[in-house]
Amino acid sequence: MEDEEEKLFAREVANSRRVNENLGYGIGIFQAGSNLFLNGVVMGTLYAGGSLLATNQLKAGDLMSFLVAAQTIQRSLAQLSVLFGYYVRGISAGARVFEFVKLEATIPVKGGRIIPYHTMMGTIEFDRVSFAYPTRPHQTVLKNFSLRIPAGRVVALVGASGGGKSTVAQLVERFYDVDGGAIRIDGSDIRSLDPAWLRGRVVGFINQEPVLFATSIMENIRYGRPDASDNEVREAAKMANAHEFVEAFPRGYNTTVGERGVTVSGGQKQRIAIARALLKNPKILILDEATSALDAESEAIVQAALEQCIQGRTVLIIAHRLSTIQNADVIAVMSHGRLAEIGTHEGLKKLGGIYADLIRQQQRDDKTGKNVKVEKTDKVNTPASWAL
Repeated sequence: MEDEEEKLFAREVANSRRVNENLGYGIGIFQAGSNLFLNGVVMGTLYAGGSLLATNQLKAGDLMSFLVAAQTIQRSLAQLSVLFGYYVRGISAGARVFEFVKLEATIPVKGGRIIPYHTMMGTIEFDRVSFAYPTRPHQTVLKNFSLRIPAGRVVALVGASGGGKSTVAQLVERFYDVDGGAIRIDGSDIRSLDPAWLRGRVVGFINQEPVLFATSIMENIRYGRPDASDNEVREAAKMANAHEFVEAFPRGYNTTVGERGVTVSGGQKQRIAIARALLKNPKILILDEATSALDAESEAIVQAALEQCIQGRTVLIIAHRLSTIQNADVIAVMSHGRLAEIGTHEGLKKLGGIYADLIRQQQRDDKTGKNVKVEKTDKVNTPASWAL
């Protein structure tokens, strides 16, 4: 696509040249017109002033004062045309900035109820939820979706791509508001809760590609709770199985990971992200394909970290590989935005429905090499069936 991109760039540069040429022509015509008009006024004044001077009806000083004033106005108008060009360029460059400045958030950043932490259990309930993304209002993603996740239980969401699994996770964090129905946490509608408190203290989110910042490992983990002490950061890293590899770096926790964590491996990035989530001790933990991009050895280590961090928390797992969620308390199968099946791994296999079809499909893919799964090493003492 190099040639095509060159053509596209050349076309955009040509458009920019054309626009600037038109702007230059406009400035030139304005300056020429204003100069012609003022010079005409001056010439007319000199013509008429000569006869007035001859008859002593006009003094020479008055005539010179007028000519100086006319020249001053001429220079000012010339500068005005240049400033007008700058104004046009500035408005064009700032149009997108002004567009974002004028935007008003549909979901407030702060404000609402806060459930006391010592009374919070972490039960999540989807009550006949319907939802469509604002950019695609006519395409309904969730249709009358109902699901209850009891406190302290592990629930897995599976299904074909585009079924609405990741949308469920985003709605729990209230990145969007539902179009119909309600989502409740411990019986309280999340629309009545403080969004900053919900995202900052209640929900921990770990996805397939965590975002790390170009700063130290200590600060990347502390991002989960800015007021945490260094010892608390280290304890979170130990829970996430990250302490050992961090200490092995020459600068330890002061090691800079680079933009988006380019200087550390995928498994190390994921464990840093887990430590960040654990630092705020969330009641609800959402794992969205958290290990699907890792190799077998890194996946086993991250699994061990996840095995430790899910204890005592409400866990929502989103996964495509069905072999990784067999030990979940409940497996919910989604299809076309609806809850199609729900039950345990063995129960759904015996049911012979969508879940059983997905298992057979993945087994066929494994045999043909489309989704080859490498056996876990024995370096980590964790059930091979528990992963994300």
